[in-house]
Amino acid sequence: MLATALETVDGHRVRVARLGAGPPLVLLHGYPENLQMWCEVAPRLAARFAVIAFDWPGMGFSEPWPGGKTPGHMADRLLRLLDAWQIERATIVGMDMGGQPALSFAARHAARITRLVVMNSLVLWDEETSWEIRILRRFRWNQLILRRLPWVVFRRAEATFLPRGTRLPPALRADFWESFRRFAVRDHIARMCGGYQGSLPRLPALYPRIRCPALVLWGPARGDRGVGARGPPRWSALDGLARRRRGRAPHPALRERGGPGRVSPRSRVRR
Repeated sequence: MLATALETVDGHRVRVARLGAGPPLVLLHGYPENLQMWCEVAPRLAARFAVIAFDWPGMGFSEPWPGGKTPGHMADRLLRLLDAWQIERATIVGMDMGGQPALSFAARHAARITRLVVMNSLVLWDEETSWEIRILRRFRWNQLILRRLPWVVFRRAEATFLPRGTRLPPALRADFWESFRRFAVRDHIARMCGGYQGSLPRLPALYPRIRCPALVLWGPARGDRGVGARGPPRWSALDGLARRRRGRAPHPALRERGGPGRVSPRSRVRR
C-alpha cells in the first residue's frame, strides 16, 4: 500500500501519494478504485520518476470540488493540481475513467505534458461494448445502480477486471471499499458518468491536437467488452484512432505496437 497524506489545494483536502525522484509522472485512477490502484506499479516507476498518485476530487478520500463532472472539467482540476504543486510538465498516465481527462488535458495543455499513456479506457465512444454496458448507458441505469447498489457494482468490477481465480489483497480491497461505500463518492461518480456520456462523442475531435508521444492500450479480459474495442488485445497509436476514419496518416510522434494480454496496474493479486 502507498503511504498517503492529505494536502490542501484551494481549500479542499486531496489525498496524495508521492514517491521517487526525477521527472514528474502523475497517475490517474478510475472507479470504483482510488489512488491505491497504483500501489504495485508506482514503486517501480519511482526508480526513474517523481511519482504522484492522487484521489480525484470527490472520489477516494479527497473532498469534492465545485463544478462539472465531464472529462474536460476533470482535466481542469488536473491542471489546477499541477499548478499548486508547481509542476510545469509531467508524464500523465490514465486508467479507466482517468483516461479521458488525460486525453483532454493533453489536447488542451500541450505545453504541460511530456508523454501520455491511457489504459483500458473507452476512448472512442461508439466502440462496441458488452450488452450489459450498452443497456446501462442507454437507460442510465448505471447511475441508479451506483447510488443504490454499491455491492453489486463493486463485486461486478472485481469479476470483470481481475483474471479468474484472482483476489485483491485484503488491505487493498478494504481501502477501495471504504471509499466507494460512501454515498457522497458514489453520487459523485454517478454524476460523472452522466457528464462523460454526454461529452464522449466530442472527445475524438481533440485527438489531432495531442502533440506529445501518446499511447493507448486496451484489451479484453475474460471476454469483457466493457472498456475496450472488440477483438484481440492491442496497443494502438492514439492519433491513428482519430485520423483513420478520415484517411489521414498518423502523427509521426505516435506509434502502433502489438502486445499480448490486458494491461492492468492492479497490485499484488493472489491466486
